[in-house]
Amino acid sequence: MQRRTTTTLMLGVAQTLAWASSYYLPAVVAAPMGRDVGMSSSAVFGAFSMALLFAAATGPWAGRAIDRAGGRPVLVVSNLVFAAGLAALSLASQPAHVFAAWALMGLAMGSGLYEAAFATVVRLHGQDARRAITGITLLAGFASTIGWPLTASLESAFGWRQACLTWAALHLLIGLPLNAMLPTAAPAASAGAQAAAAGSPHAQAAASPAPARRRAAVLMACVFAIAWFNSTAMAAHLPQVLQASGVALAGAIGIAALVGPAQVAGRLVEFTVLKRSHPLLSARLATLAHPLGVVLLMLLGSHAAPAFAVLHGLGNGILTIAIGTLPLLIFGAQGYGQRQGFLMVPARIVQAGAPFLFGLAVERWGGAALWLSATLAVLAFLALAALAAGMNRSGDA
Repeated sequence: MQRRTTTTLMLGVAQTLAWASSYYLPAVVAAPMGRDVGMSSSAVFGAFSMALLFAAATGPWAGRAIDRAGGRPVLVVSNLVFAAGLAALSLASQPAHVFAAWALMGLAMGSGLYEAAFATVVRLHGQDARRAITGITLLAGFASTIGWPLTASLESAFGWRQACLTWAALHLLIGLPLNAMLPTAAPAASAGAQAAAAGSPHAQAAASPAPARRRAAVLMACVFAIAWFNSTAMAAHLPQVLQASGVALAGAIGIAALVGPAQVAGRLVEFTVLKRSHPLLSARLATLAHPLGVVLLMLLGSHAAPAFAVLHGLGNGILTIAIGTLPLLIFGAQGYGQRQGFLMVPARIVQAGAPFLFGLAVERWGGAALWLSATLAVLAFLALAALAAGMNRSGDA
């Protein structure tokens, strides 16, 4: 238990650093970076979207490497690539340099964010990894709370180039040592033999017919893609959507800031109240939170805007955990990393296009664009219901 707690803490801190220095970086540095290298802010975000596509391509390879050798070597290499990408960003003098640097960052994101951390703890703890996954997301939920203010302070005091260099140094001084101290995973053959023991959840999953497994994988990939689309769309456009719904600018920014703490609260709920519940129940409840918030906002107007932000954050926080725990539940621990990488490919692709696509919806429909995200969330709920029905028929749940 103590070993698992220590591993969770180390990965949680390392993930906070990884997310703060990558996913939450462009919001602060895109404008000054664009001015200095002669490109628009939207072009910088385009480079970031390209990085997400590189991450999608890298994920299955990184997951397979973790399945074979454990997470420590893969995560250590990701810290080195993060540092190289951030250093390359700090040296960029033309748009081509920015795109090349973000390509490096994409390789690091595909091998160093949540999917790799989840695969690492599954490789170490097998079916007992659920609480570790929850703990990692709980700690890393503060990435935006730490990352945005720190990057903004560094950019204001020293410039965006020094801010990128500081994050690169933190990867080498904090992230790399933390990942290097992770426990060594058991040899792959030994881990596979343990996972395939008679009566284990993995053995039951492996015994399921191949069509049922493929159907479950497709349903999960759809749910994960919807979750990432809505999360990224709200991160990019929530203040704008709230303004279109009648909230003043200052109020919209303040209400949007509730999402981060609500995500952490959702993960606390999963860690405590829902810790003994079936992960599919948690996930289904989480998918309904966003549509419920949309209904309240549409019925009650701007007065319900805080409730909408909190409900969206609660659901999004729990869904992040479900992305790690559902594949473990359905398919077992063996081959988890590579499978997780493939399951997340559609999510990474739609995530790359979410800000642009949802932005078009907001331009055309205003606040009513939320009906699009709500409908998608209901579809995710129906997909999870179909998944649960399939598990009941096969006797897995």
